[in-house]
Amino acid sequence: NIPVRDDEGKEIRKFFVPKSNDRIIVGADYSQIELRLLASFSNCESLISAFRNEQDVHAQTASKVFGVPLEKVTSQMRSSAKAVNFGVIYGISDFGLSQNLHITRASAKDYINSYFERYPKVKEFNEQCVRFAREKGFVKSKFGRVRHIPEINSTNFKCIIESKQRS
Repeated sequence: NIPVRDDEGKEIRKFFVPKSNDRIIVGADYSQIELRLLASFSNCESLISAFRNEQDVHAQTASKVFGVPLEKVTSQMRSSAKAVNFGVIYGISDFGLSQNLHITRASAKDYINSYFERYPKVKEFNEQCVRFAREKGFVKSKFGRVRHIPEINSTNFKCIIESKQRS
C-alpha cells in the first residue's frame, strides 16, 4: 500500500524493481475494497449498483446524506461522505467522526443517522454483526476464520480502546 500521489510515495516506489529482466512486478489497486465488501455482505443494492455502474460512491453518499443532487455535491461534502463511508465500516462514533471532520458531535451524529437512513441494509448488517459478537464473544469471517473479542461486552471504555489499538 505505497502511496502514488505524493513525491515521497513516488520515490519509495522506485525501490521496487524486478529481480531480472524476465520478471515483472504486478501492482493491484483494491480501490474502496472495504466499501465493496460492505456492499456485498450487507446486500445493499444502492451501493452495489453504484459500484456496478462505476459511479463515485463517495459523491453518491454525499448526495444522499446532504440531500443535494449529485451534480451539486462539493468536494468538501464528498470528503465528509468519504469519512462517513469508511467510518461506518469500523463502527465510528459520533465523537470519532466529529474529531475527524472538525464538526460538532451533533452534526456527526446527524451524518451517521442520515447515512443509516439512506443505507438501511448497512445498518442492519452492522447491528447483526455486533449482536452476534456480543452473544458469542467472537466474529467469524466468510471463510470461517474466528477472532475472539472478549471485551465486546465490557463496560470499561479503556478496555475497549486498548483492544482496538491491539487489533
